[in-house]
Formats: sequence, structure tokens, C-alpha cells
Amino acid sequence: MKPDYDRFGGVSKPPIPFHRPSVSEADVEAVSGVLRSGWLTTGPKVKALEAAVAGYVGSHESAPGPFHAVALSSCTAALHLAFVALGLKKGDEVVTSPYTFVSTGETILYTGAKPVFADVERATKNLSPEAVERAITPKTRAIVTISMAGHPCRSAEIEQIAKQHGVPVVEDAAHSLTSRIWSVPVGAQADISCFSFYATKVITAGEGGMVVTKNQEWADRVRRLSLHGLSAAAWSRYGKGGWWEYDVTELGWKYNLTDPQAALALSQLERAEALRDRREAIATRYTKGLTGVPGLTTPTVAKGMRHSWHLYQIAVGDGTPTGMDRNALGLALREDGIGTSVHFKPLHLFPWYQKRLRVKPGLCPEAEAAFAQTLSLPIWPDMTEEDVDRVMERVRFHLTGGA
Repeated sequence: MKPDYDRFGGVSKPPIPFHRPSVSEADVEAVSGVLRSGWLTTGPKVKALEAAVAGYVGSHESAPGPFHAVALSSCTAALHLAFVALGLKKGDEVVTSPYTFVSTGETILYTGAKPVFADVERATKNLSPEAVERAITPKTRAIVTISMAGHPCRSAEIEQIAKQHGVPVVEDAAHSLTSRIWSVPVGAQADISCFSFYATKVITAGEGGMVVTKNQEWADRVRRLSLHGLSAAAWSRYGKGGWWEYDVTELGWKYNLTDPQAALALSQLERAEALRDRREAIATRYTKGLTGVPGLTTPTVAKGMRHSWHLYQIAVGDGTPTGMDRNALGLALREDGIGTSVHFKPLHLFPWYQKRLRVKPGLCPEAEAAFAQTLSLPIWPDMTEEDVDRVMERVRFHLTGGA
């Protein structure tokens, strides 16, 4: 990425990356302490993180637990094992959104089941409950929701549809730890919720994920599957009172989280609300400064929803005075030293998915229209007001020609 240049050709500002993790000295000390302890794989910090996330999700009186949490190596691993625990198999169908990262679709395919794409609402890019209802068939075995960018989906309506058809709801909540619906944390609504601790997320472990569910049987199976399908005895064989002997209960994977990763996530979780609040302050500043730019639409938040602001997505449509579209704006900002990204190309527009699932453009017109216009601007807690203002100034300049 190039640094920003002033009108005379001199370097004026350092680059603003699309994302930079907020790592505190307390985070560094937390990880260092684990490294000094000598316990580098799955251990007490992982257990503590599971308890903390389960407590966080179940922290509202209207969403009583107990919730069971299982830490995993990624949200992709969490989705995969959630689907296995549900018993998805070849010939089953899973209704989900095409407007998501590829992991949502591929983890369904891992089980042999088929993703069936339902369209989204343009404003939030979340699943339309009406589209979900239309997509359900006698082969439907689950519904997978996504709270895009951290804006909660219409969980209550989708849950009601799921109950009518006797199928579970899995939420891909990769973007939405710290999001809430009427004060209830996202993760408390679906039958199984899957979170991400990837580097760009609201809290990070570098890599990592979590399954959260009220169903003890599903949680226990996810835990076994995450370590080769070994019996529970395998998890404690190196602890006090442990022993070498264990059993193989079924075919599993190697998806466990490590204590250094868990220590970082635990430390970040202590300031998760502050990190979210800072993201919201940046989002508010963006919206105030960019509202009214011709051809540009800023994101909105539906009543009763608390956004995590994992992403700040603008829409660049027709009517910009300079005629710039989304791609042109992203490239121009890159030349200014400002990082952007696009989240996401709908899955049914990828040739591999088209061939595999026999889908084609036009299947989900709202998702396709949203994709064509959406650009994600930098939003990370350590951005300064000057950083945010500079991003806005360059966006306005490129779209209006300085008018």
C-alpha cells in the first residue's frame, strides 16, 4: 500500500491499513505468562475462555443458560463440527445466505449436505425471513443465519420458521460477538452459535473459534470430534489424576485451540465492550461525515439491534458526481494509502459453486445488487480521529471531485 500524497507530490501521511489488531500490554503479558508456564496446548486457559464466553452469551436474564462452549481452532472448524453434531449427511439441504464468507458454504459441503441459497435484505445484507420460508423443502435439515458485519439478523422470525418445520438454526456469528438483540447477546438465540477470534474480529486470538449451545449432547460431541474423536479421558490424560488410556469413539479431526491463543482471547474479552464502543464511535463519526454524499449510502441499524461494527460497509451506487463505482473508489483509496476490502462476493457467483450446485447469477438479486456496491472502510479501535477524518475526506474527494 502506498502512503498518502499531498497535491504537491510530497509524502504527507502514513498509510491507514484496512485493519490493525488492538493488542495491549495486558494482552502481551497474558500470552507471555502462558509461555512461561510451559503449558502450550489445550489446557486451563482454554477451559477458562470457554467458561467466560458461555457466561457472556448467557449474561442476560431473558436468555438463561446453562450454555456450553467449546473452543476450537477457527470459526470454520466450529461450523463444521456443529453440522456434524447435528447429523447432516449427503442428500440433506441447508438453507443459508449466499452473502457470506466461503467457509459457511464449504462446511455444509464437508458433510455431503447441499447449501440452498435464500436472498438477503439490501439494508443489512442478512437473510430475509420470507426468502428462507420459500427456500425450505422436505429435504431441509437446518437453517444457517449470518449476522453480517455485526448487525444481528432477524433471529426471532427465522427461529419461528425453523420451529414450524422442525429444523435447528445454526448462527454463523463470526462477526457478532458483542452484538445484541434487545439487550440479549447474539449467541443466545440460535440452537448452535459459532464465533470467530480471527485477527480482524472484535476480540482476537490470532486464530480461533467457539461453539456455543444449550444442548449438552451436541457440545460433548463437538468436543470429542475436535480431538480425533477420542473419549473424554483423552482431554485430561496429562493432568493430575490422568492416565494414558482412552477410547476412539468415532472419526474426528484436530481442531482444538491452544492455551496461548486462549490467553490472548481471554485478555481481550475483558475489554470487549470498550473495543466495541470504540468501533461504534468510529462508525458514528463515519456516518455523520459521509451522510449526504451523492451516490453514497451509509449503514443503518434496525430498532432494538446493537451492532458490533466488525465492518463499516458503505454502498457506492449511481449518481456520484465523478461517476466512480465501488471498484474505482477502492482502487483510488489504495493509491491514497488507505486500505479497503469487499465483504462479500455471494457464493453463487463463484464458478466452482455454480458448477457444483447448478446455480447461476440472478438467483439472489438483492445479494448481487448489494455486492456490486459494497465497500468496507477501515474500522479498528486504535484508529485516531485524524485517521477517520482522512478516510472520509478522501472518499468525499473521489466521489465528488472536491465539490
